[in-house]
Amino acid sequence: MLLATFSGTLIALQSRINGELAAGLGKDGFAAAVISFGSGFVVLALGLLLFAEPRRGVRRVLTAVRQERLKWWQVVGGFGGATFVLAQGLTVTALGVALFTVAIVAGQVGGGLVFDRMGLGPAGPQRPTRRRVIGAVLVLVAVGISMADKVGGGFPYAMLALPLVAGVCVSWQQAVNGHVKNTARSAYTGTFFNFATGAAALLAAFLVHAAFAGLPAGLPTQPYLYVGGLVGIVFITVAVAAVQKLGVLVLGLCTITGQLIGSLALDGLLPHGDTEITPATFAGVALALVAVVMAALAGTRTGRVVASSETPNRPAAEPTGPLSR
Repeated sequence: MLLATFSGTLIALQSRINGELAAGLGKDGFAAAVISFGSGFVVLALGLLLFAEPRRGVRRVLTAVRQERLKWWQVVGGFGGATFVLAQGLTVTALGVALFTVAIVAGQVGGGLVFDRMGLGPAGPQRPTRRRVIGAVLVLVAVGISMADKVGGGFPYAMLALPLVAGVCVSWQQAVNGHVKNTARSAYTGTFFNFATGAAALLAAFLVHAAFAGLPAGLPTQPYLYVGGLVGIVFITVAVAAVQKLGVLVLGLCTITGQLIGSLALDGLLPHGDTEITPATFAGVALALVAVVMAALAGTRTGRVVASSETPNRPAAEPTGPLSR
């Protein structure tokens, strides 16, 4: 759980990096998303050439899809990550990392409740509890509190919709990526499929956008703006490896905690543009943290709907080769 929480702080860092990259590209969030996700895909593809076990994992996944033991929609979890990275590039500069994160949190918690109950994750169906539902409602209240002092003309209300939707997509991504990892018997392979499908979706979206808006005039020169893909690799690998043990909601809550802490630290210590931490923003983040703790405690006290022996797509044993976890 601590590792999942730490990975959440990396999400906040990635949000800041991709937001600044988009600003440096002339506010082109599509180009920033392609660069971030695409660079991660290139790194993972190179690693695939060096290590045999992840390549065997790719063959296992493709065979499972052909034999319909793995559904095609379970392999395209990268679409959820693509939505998240695109939301970073399009909205972080205007909303700030803290408010963006609170909106993402609302989508993640709501999505985690629904997807755990549906049994989309490898841990199988899990019952929603009263505390989990209350926690989800409190997160929505936290969104309202965070933007309370921003009400008025000129605030980009419509931009909140994208991180909300992206948060739901991230919960779905975490659920289905676990199935790919189990089938491949390799977290590396699961992460590779995530970046491959996400990069393809973002490239298609970028080409359509570029056909109407044109290409960016130039690339920023700051090297740190191009490490967002590497940060994403770490986060997604942790999520792929941990979702079976923690469940979709609890994994999301751990990463959310890290996101909230990281977003406050970034906006407070390294403010960017016109964004700032106001008392309302701080109160909203604090309430969201309370909601996360409440839902997490509920998650540790409630049983599963199905037994572990009935969990689909669980291999008999994990291999011990390089990069298998």
